Amino acid sequence: MDVARRADAHAARAAAAIGEPARASMLYCLLDGRARTSTELALVAGVSPSTASAHLHRLEAEHLARVHVQGKHRYYSLRGPDVADVLEALSVLTGAARGAFVPNTPLHLRTARTCYDHLAGALGVALNDRLTELGWIAPADGARAGSYDVTPTGAAGLASLGVDVAAARALRRRFAFACLDWSERRAHLGGAVGAALLRLALGRKWVVRQRDSRAVTVTPLGRRHLHRELGLRI
Repeated sequence: MDVARRADAHAARAAAAIGEPARASMLYCLLDGRARTSTELALVAGVSPSTASAHLHRLEAEHLARVHVQGKHRYYSLRGPDVADVLEALSVLTGAARGAFVPNTPLHLRTARTCYDHLAGALGVALNDRLTELGWIAPADGARAGSYDVTPTGAAGLASLGVDVAAARALRRRFAFACLDWSERRAHLGGAVGAALLRLALGRKWVVRQRDSRAVTVTPLGRRHLHRELGLRI
């Protein structure tokens, strides 16, 4: 089979994978950039858990979806922006409209909380996104999937905030990684760097812990500094 025919065959297999109604429902559910469990995707697609697992295996095989293993849980997301572009184009072609994902996590926990020793919730995800946009963190080459490294620009920026990047790197734990947020279903920053940022935020009273809860509250002082130092509006 020549190159053109092989490419056509790959395209046909991908199209067939998308074209099955249950798999299409799963893929469109993931289009908002948030990850889902196989149980959630089974409910969305209206199939049994075992059938959902088979469908997800097919989507992985065709490079349309990927799995993220976090603790005992497995979460699925789209393989990348190219897959999202194809799904969006199909929606435009058919004129389909879809509702947005609405988390059912209590608002105080969804807004800002701790995940072990780093920031989570909408605040944690926004911080992760902003550090990525600034070029302070980037995927680490040759490391575990989801691992970050701090760029030279990021090292200087974090040092200006008061984060000792060298000390964080020397600790016997993961340095920095994308930790999947259970309410937002997108990544917040975990690892030694994430822990250092939480300690900084608590120490400077940018956030304060809520009593008997993992939730934290962003203070007016914190809002000002997050905007001034990082361009982050909370």
